[in-house]
Amino acid sequence: MSDRPALPRQVKLFGAVSLLNDFASEMVYPLLPAFVTGVLGGGAVALGALDGAADAAAALVKLVAGRLADRPSRRGPLIVIGYFVAAAVRPIIAVTAAAWQVVGLRVVDRLGKGLRTPPRDALIADVTPEAIRGRAFGLQRGLDHVGAVIGPLVAWVLLSRHADVRTVILASIVPGVFVLLLATWAARDDKRRGFAGQGAVGAVPPSAAAPRRPPFAVVAISLFYLVRMPETLLILRTQRLGIAVALVPLLWAAVHVIKASTNFVGGALSDRIGPSRTMWIGWLTYVVLAAGMAFAASPLAAWLLFLALGVVDGLTESPERALVSAATGGGHRGSAFGTYHALTGIAALAGGLLLGLIFQRQSGASAFLVSAVGALGLVILWSFWTRQHRVTAR
Repeated sequence: MSDRPALPRQVKLFGAVSLLNDFASEMVYPLLPAFVTGVLGGGAVALGALDGAADAAAALVKLVAGRLADRPSRRGPLIVIGYFVAAAVRPIIAVTAAAWQVVGLRVVDRLGKGLRTPPRDALIADVTPEAIRGRAFGLQRGLDHVGAVIGPLVAWVLLSRHADVRTVILASIVPGVFVLLLATWAARDDKRRGFAGQGAVGAVPPSAAAPRRPPFAVVAISLFYLVRMPETLLILRTQRLGIAVALVPLLWAAVHVIKASTNFVGGALSDRIGPSRTMWIGWLTYVVLAAGMAFAASPLAAWLLFLALGVVDGLTESPERALVSAATGGGHRGSAFGTYHALTGIAALAGGLLLGLIFQRQSGASAFLVSAVGALGLVILWSFWTRQHRVTAR
């Protein structure tokens, strides 16, 4: 029998919360382009503002929420408030009358995500023994992607039964209610249980100051997000290679099946061979698949490569969080996760703009080739960086 400890109940609860929250979110998000342009009469500028403003706002809030989450007593309220904001705002989109209102509500939705994510990740890290943190984050991320499969499929079923877009968006309130109930339960459970990780957060002296510079692992991970191709451009590339627009929702659901299953594998692998090595394998996998996308020339190749790219998330998401957790003491894990989520969000936004410019002015193949070469540079440098900055393989 294995001598590894069991996953804490809170980790399982937050996994269920992530599943239900993404269920609700992905019922709405894939419909927003059609809703903004077709129902409300907005244009491409409104769609650009939708994601750009939302991501920028969330990145800033994550920094603040991370700092606040350094105090364990604040984590539960931040998590519950964050989920409440999202659950309350999403259904309101159904009754909007202008594109700018959708943009504003989407920003508020992302503010909720910014509030809850750093304290939730810090809490998961603190209640989980170090030996199984990869599995813990793998479960949370895996169930998150399971929700991202269920949401679009439920929306498709409702639409196929002649429900309109507003009705589907309004229906997202149902899973949102269960999200709040489970999140409240998990947050209250935190007050009754001690920390299972390497020392309680309270063990850190109150006078200990948060590090002024982000951990090296966070900086390195952010560089990967800078060169990684955003999913919107991945979808656009598949369409240019011959995938029909009507098939994109099925492709989107299918890739989240891959992400969910490989997150469980990636989490377990992270605990077995170490998060640094697991993440490196994920980066190398991305190099190969991004280069394949650059030279792809058929719809079949687009299908296979797009689905295979889901493996990258499974091999990087859990190890990233395990590395951030290991790089910072329990007393400052909130700040570390806030910095991690903020920097990777900003890097992804900047990288998406740069790669999108190359995509538009040159070609999709050129953009993917640039992305693959940039990621290859990180793969080559990672072993040197880990030695210099004492990032252990395990």
